[in-house]
Amino acid sequence: MSTLLILNAKIVNENSIVESDVYIRSGRIEKIAKDLSSMKVLHVLDLKGKYLLPGMIDEHVHFREPGSTQRGDICSESRAAVAGGITTFFDMPNTSPAVVNSQILEEKMALAAEKSIANYSFYHGASHQNLEEIKVVDPLSCCGLKVYMGGERGSLLLDDETSLRQVFEHAPMLVATHCEDMPTIIENEESYRQIYGDNIPFEMHPKIRSEEACYKASSLAVDLAKQYDTRLHVLHVSTAKEVNLFSDSDLSEKRITAEVASHFLSFTDEDYASLGGLIKTNPAIKSEVDRAGLIQGLMDGNLDVISTNHAPSLLSEKLGSYFEVPAGMPMAQCALPALLEHYQDGIFTLEFIVEKTSHNVAKLFDIKERGYIREGYWADLVVIDTENGFTASNENALSKCGWTPFDGVSFRSSVYATIVNGNLVYINDSIRAGERGKRVEFDRESN
Repeated sequence: MSTLLILNAKIVNENSIVESDVYIRSGRIEKIAKDLSSMKVLHVLDLKGKYLLPGMIDEHVHFREPGSTQRGDICSESRAAVAGGITTFFDMPNTSPAVVNSQILEEKMALAAEKSIANYSFYHGASHQNLEEIKVVDPLSCCGLKVYMGGERGSLLLDDETSLRQVFEHAPMLVATHCEDMPTIIENEESYRQIYGDNIPFEMHPKIRSEEACYKASSLAVDLAKQYDTRLHVLHVSTAKEVNLFSDSDLSEKRITAEVASHFLSFTDEDYASLGGLIKTNPAIKSEVDRAGLIQGLMDGNLDVISTNHAPSLLSEKLGSYFEVPAGMPMAQCALPALLEHYQDGIFTLEFIVEKTSHNVAKLFDIKERGYIREGYWADLVVIDTENGFTASNENALSKCGWTPFDGVSFRSSVYATIVNGNLVYINDSIRAGERGKRVEFDRESN
C-alpha cells in the first residue's frame, strides 16, 4: 500500500491558503491536518513552505496521437504536461482517424491507459456523418462533444446551421465549440492573397482570422444554445468583444460557459514580428486590447476556465510561409509558469489561478473526485515555487516537437513537483514515470 506524507505545505484551495500537512494513501488524500510528521509512511516530501495546489486540469489539448505522432504522442505530451503542473488532460478528436464513434474513442482510451502518466479523457467529435450516433453517446464515456464551427477544413467541420441545430437540440452532454466563421475567413484570405500572394505576413493572421469571424460564430453558438437549452462551452475565446456574450453569474447557475487559452494571456499581435509562424494559432492571437479584455473577463467571471490548447508541430513546419505553417504551439510545459507571471505582477492571486485551472474545470465538466484538495479525493497535486524561477529553452522542452514559444523567456516561478493519483511523477526538473494515469470519471446525467 503506497503512502506519501507532504509536510509544511501552503495549501491553496477553495479560496484560501492554509499551512498544513497532507497524508496520502493508495492514491487518495486521507488526511489534511497540521503536525502529521510523526506518522510512519513510505515516502515524505517536505515542501518547506512551498505552495501546494490542485493539479491543473487542462480541458483542451491536441496530443496528436493517432496520426501525427512525429509531432507529439500521448507519452511525450503527458510528460510535458506533468512537468508543467498538469495532472489531467482532455484531448481533442481531430486526430487520424478522427474520434467520430465509440470504437475509436475507446481505442484512444486504451492508448492513454498504456502511455499517459497524467489522467485523461477525450472528446467525441461531431461530423455530418455521425449526427444520429452522437444523439446516443454515453455522457459518462467522455468529457464532451466537440463541434468545429470553424478551424477545421476536413470531415469535422460542421458549420451549416441545419446540422448545428441537430447537434444543439439532441446532444446528450456538454457541447464544446471551436467558433470561427469560415466564409469570413476564406474571404479575408483571398483579399490578402491578392495583395501578398502566398507570402502573407504573419502579422495579417489576426486580420484574416478576425474579430468578426470569431464573434459571428460564437454568437451563433450562444443563440443556438439558448434556443435549445444546450449545455454549451465555447473554447479559446480570443477577443474582448466575445467576452460580453457570456454571463458573469455564478458558475453553478450557468448553462453557457467559456474558456480562454493561456497563450492569449501571454502574447499579442505585436509578437508576430519576432515570432512569426511560431505563434500562429486558430483562433489567432490578437491585440493588446483583446488580451486586456480577456484578463478582465476572467476576473469578472464571464470567462470561466483557462486551458493550454497545447498543439505541437515540428519546428521545421512552423518556419514555412503563411499557408504552409500549421496552427498551434506546445504550451503545456510552460502554461502554469506563464500564468504565475500574472501572480508575480499582482494581477491574479494564487486562489484565482486555482479556481480557473482546477476548481471550475471540475465543476464545469462534472469531474468525479478531482480538482480540489479534499479528504477522500484523488491526490492530483502540484507544488509551485514562487521564489525560484527558471529560463525556458528549446533544449529543455519535453514535448516531442522539441521547442517552446517561450525559448529564452525567464519566469519568476517554477513547478517544483507534480503528483498524480498519489504518485510523485515529477520533481526538481526530473520525470519519475512509473505508474500510469487514470481515465477520468464523471458524475453527470444526460444533458
